[in-house]
Amino acid sequence: MSSIPRDGADAARPKVGLPKLAEMRAKGEPIVMVTAYDHPSAQVAEAAGVEIVLVGDSAAMTVLGHTSTVPVGMDELLMLAAAVRRGLRAPFLVGDMPFGSYEGSNEQAVANAQRFIKEAGCDAIKLEGGGTSVDRARAIIRAGIPVMGHVGLTPQTATALGGYRAQGRTCDRAAKVAEDALALQAVGCFAIVFEAIPAAVTAALMSRMEHTTVIGIGAGPSSHGQVLVFHDLLGIYDGHTAKFVKRYANLREEMVRGVRAYADEVRAGAFPGSEHSYAIDPAELAGFHDYLEQDSLAQNSAWDW
Repeated sequence: MSSIPRDGADAARPKVGLPKLAEMRAKGEPIVMVTAYDHPSAQVAEAAGVEIVLVGDSAAMTVLGHTSTVPVGMDELLMLAAAVRRGLRAPFLVGDMPFGSYEGSNEQAVANAQRFIKEAGCDAIKLEGGGTSVDRARAIIRAGIPVMGHVGLTPQTATALGGYRAQGRTCDRAAKVAEDALALQAVGCFAIVFEAIPAAVTAALMSRMEHTTVIGIGAGPSSHGQVLVFHDLLGIYDGHTAKFVKRYANLREEMVRGVRAYADEVRAGAFPGSEHSYAIDPAELAGFHDYLEQDSLAQNSAWDW
């Protein structure tokens, strides 16, 4: 049984699929997406009622301690995605294709996308960028797997973009964002993440995104939905956070406070108390003491050199 309480409405919430996302988009109902990297965070996302959960390659930084998203591999993300799957019932689950898992060829891209579906139980995959990634997206979609694209700031290739900085702030750069987004839409991506793009650029593009759901992160309020990283919005991650991050809690401080209080009580002899210890019947305890006093037990406990 889940340790996260759910009321009756949550328990009855139907599975979110592509038709539901398309319906929300058509009705102008904002779509909520969040990352998750393990079973407990998935349970939180489930209980909070979000529509989409992304097992992002941002796990490289938030949970694996790397300084960028590049080092994380397929096996690591598949393990995390499978754990998230076990904590979800209703949300649509997307697995993030890590750097090096799809760039080489369409065959490589399809094979690795299939692993996210078969081994981790994802509903779709996400890949970054335009250009060659458009061909990879087309191949994966033709193989029957829904694809979420990602334009603007693409962390896997941030070095080529001049670092972790906003994209589309000049006419030429905005045009590149538009070209990538429209190309991904044309090959059938059901959604595209717009990251770190001026709000006005996103707004200007929305009327052109006729068939694809736009999920923004640092891209203004005009997109069909928003996404934030779980550890950023809850204040768990202690590293650099982008301008677009809003913290809705500061759980890291609470976590440190709790562990420090535990350590203080252990050192002071205040924990564990009697309420945290198990009892034994006095007669049984007396019998156990008698057992320990046996000569044969004392002999057996000696080292046999």
